[in-house]
Amino acid sequence: MSPRFGIMTAPMQVDYADLVRVWHEADTLPAIEHAWLFDHLLPIVGDPDGPIFEGWTLLSALAAQTSRLRLGLMVTSNRFRPPAVLAKIATTVDVVSAGRLDFGIGVGSRPSHPLARREYEAHGLPFHETAHAVQALAEACAVIRRLWTDATPFDFTGDTVQLKGAFGNPKPVQRPHPPIVIGGRAAATLRVAAEHAGVWNIPGGDLDDAVSRSALLDRYCTELGRDPAEITRSIHLPVSYADPALTRKAIGEAVDAGFEHVVLGLPSPFPEGVAQWVVDELIKP
Repeated sequence: MSPRFGIMTAPMQVDYADLVRVWHEADTLPAIEHAWLFDHLLPIVGDPDGPIFEGWTLLSALAAQTSRLRLGLMVTSNRFRPPAVLAKIATTVDVVSAGRLDFGIGVGSRPSHPLARREYEAHGLPFHETAHAVQALAEACAVIRRLWTDATPFDFTGDTVQLKGAFGNPKPVQRPHPPIVIGGRAAATLRVAAEHAGVWNIPGGDLDDAVSRSALLDRYCTELGRDPAEITRSIHLPVSYADPALTRKAIGEAVDAGFEHVVLGLPSPFPEGVAQWVVDELIKP
């Protein structure tokens, strides 16, 4: 299968107009099939007090201004929003986009990253330990899927999620539901991905580790009786404007290793014509 290429524009340290410009351009270029934002509430790179936009609100705005790109957050922090609320938000974006949402979700910011950890305290959000957060992710995936598909209200009693009379209406445009993209590398997260994901994403940088994590995902799928080939392997690779050959090499190695969904992280500021540059310098070669 030929790799499918997309771009990531982190919505921090940038203006809204710049993001719109890049997404508009990418929407006209069929070689770029998907586009992504991330999900943080305070900057994790650059000026810690610099500007940053809320991911899902911005995604809905960009969905309304594009017509072809598949789109999503790489990936939503499950720690930020109650899952039933998140299901409603995601449904709204799928409707606004006429069925182009790829639903990215993960455990949330790793506790070892201080610039990510601070956003929870700054917004009055609890930061539970990893075991709790992984259980919450598994229950969130189960609940969100049911809100997208169940035809009648239901109750849910889990360790981290309790719902009474939960019901989703309208349903997403995509049936049975938008593709679920789970991001992460920890073994516990891979177990959740084996059960719920249609796409699994891992940050690039250490390809040997990514390959070993992909093999572990295969093993978990087999244990669950699921065909590992049902889960598309996705990788996020940082782009170097100064040395595109370096990025091309990383792309080639990742594709050869079985990663057929490639997300190219564009550093800001975004040059004029950056989407066309991505096609000419990174995808076509």
